[in-house]
Amino acid sequence: MDQLTYLIAFLVLMALVAIVPAMVRRWHVPAVVAIMACGILIGPHGLHVLTSIANFIDSGVSGADLLRVVDALGFLGLVFLMALAGVETDLRMLANEKRAVTSLSILTFALPAAAGYLVYWLFDKTNPISAWVYASLFASHSIGIVFPVIREMGLVRSRFGIAVLSSTVITDILSLILLAVCVQLQVFMHPDLSMTTGISLLNHVDFSWMGAGWFTIAFIAVIILFVVSVLFLVPFLWRAVEWFLPKGDESKVTFFVLVVLLIVLAGELIGVNLIVGAFVAGMAIARTPGFRKADEDALETQLSMLPKHDNIHHKLEAVGFGLMVPFLFLSVGFKADIGVLFGLGEGASATRNLLIAGATVIGLVFSKVMSGWLAMRLSGFGNRQGVCAGLMTVPQLSATIAAAAVALELRLLDEVFFNAIIVLSLATTLPVPTMVRLLIARSGVSFDTSDRGTAAIREATSEAEREHLDMTV
Repeated sequence: MDQLTYLIAFLVLMALVAIVPAMVRRWHVPAVVAIMACGILIGPHGLHVLTSIANFIDSGVSGADLLRVVDALGFLGLVFLMALAGVETDLRMLANEKRAVTSLSILTFALPAAAGYLVYWLFDKTNPISAWVYASLFASHSIGIVFPVIREMGLVRSRFGIAVLSSTVITDILSLILLAVCVQLQVFMHPDLSMTTGISLLNHVDFSWMGAGWFTIAFIAVIILFVVSVLFLVPFLWRAVEWFLPKGDESKVTFFVLVVLLIVLAGELIGVNLIVGAFVAGMAIARTPGFRKADEDALETQLSMLPKHDNIHHKLEAVGFGLMVPFLFLSVGFKADIGVLFGLGEGASATRNLLIAGATVIGLVFSKVMSGWLAMRLSGFGNRQGVCAGLMTVPQLSATIAAAAVALELRLLDEVFFNAIIVLSLATTLPVPTMVRLLIARSGVSFDTSDRGTAAIREATSEAEREHLDMTV
């Protein structure tokens, strides 16, 4: 009976994942948003579908057991998503777009961080550390939203896509560093607090003797050393896998997951978030000769921004986006509580709570859009492309919510500001990707993969290739 409960629950979830995105695609609703909306509707704060299934079959499996399974699959989906985002990152194109990546990373970190600090300071001037936590939450992006939307629009290997994706990862790293410093300062100032959960060694060692400045420098050095080590060592490891397994062996997908999980585990042990670890792992494996088909002549070198037709790459995408990644967005939807939008408090405090939530949403959206637009304009992109880039950095999803939960546990944020972050996630994640799609579809924004040599490439490519080179959604 237990197996029947899991089978029916999995059948219901897979049916929703398969059918709902296809039904709403005509209205330019991204699959990411559709799946997460399903999670909100059927989750613990909605129709309680999983609990109803468990009660109907009346086995030893409860609704909470089913939720834990979805959470576990969602975790693997996040790892898969970040690893595939790393695989799609071409370091050569990153070097070509260093101006756009640099300006977008700096501005989309600094301006939203300043806005977050200001929003918190307007309502609470007594705790500067908490204000910096709010700044780190504002500065973070959600590559879990950005990458699937850019991928759906075929912009992963465009100048625009490379700039937005790369800056998203860099900004997330900076925001995680800022959050780590705030956590350490809070533990130092409140000895009764201790990070006793998790596997990070930083959670079990007192670094307060270093002070904020030296701790920040040391933590940055740890991250840099981790990234460099992974990029240098993993290609050797993957070459060993290629040598050990025959060409076309299906188990290469299994070894890919194994390598990525090992790197994620190593990163977590030294305090590097799994988002960074999985992304760097995917990027390192993709650098291995033979992972993608090599270019055979000068024309194919020019067309290196087109999606590769490597067998293992397509297998990974099929497993990731077809099975694992949807559970990430289902699990996020299960955690969302729409009731927060309608009741942040009672009595005299309700007005203040709603003001905090409103200021949080308005402050983040305005700062993100303005910083993205300014950065892209400085990099030579048009106004509408700049607005699209700014809007893509607006959604706040799992990483932001997870960081806010840690801050709540350490009393860096109270429940009012935590609820405001939940409202922010709901208000930005659901409508913004759809707004981007509609803006591109209605305004005719075009995204060329390169400003140099485009005409020559167009003449030598087929109609299908032109759709990737000139993506006009």
